[in-house]
Amino acid sequence: MSRLADRFNGTYEPSAGSIYPTLQLLEDEGLVRVEPVDGRKVHHVTDEGRRVAEEHAAEIARLWGRAASRGEWGMFREPEAAEIIGPALRLVKAAVKTLAHSHGDPRVIESIQEIFVDARHRIEDLRRQV
Repeated sequence: MSRLADRFNGTYEPSAGSIYPTLQLLEDEGLVRVEPVDGRKVHHVTDEGRRVAEEHAAEIARLWGRAASRGEWGMFREPEAAEIIGPALRLVKAAVKTLAHSHGDPRVIESIQEIFVDARHRIEDLRRQV
């Protein structure tokens, strides 16, 4: 389970309640076999399991690609992130409320976009200074 969590860069931590039923299903379908080692169950992919994985290789690659692209969101789990998430969400809320009040005025949309772009650049400048 820890190897799977590592693969998701902290954006997903599997639980025993999701992993063990999945392993049992894979065993029932003959895609893995179980070998007891030092009192633990070690799962090995069977030839049929390899065949099925190869058959679905493109789909599997797409799923891992999606997981990797979300990896940067794992940073939101850091305690320090809590210090900035609230203010960031209030900023977005203020922008959306202002946009709604402006009835989609293109000048307001452009101004809000400029504020966000400027704020992002200022924050990125801070990162370069650290």
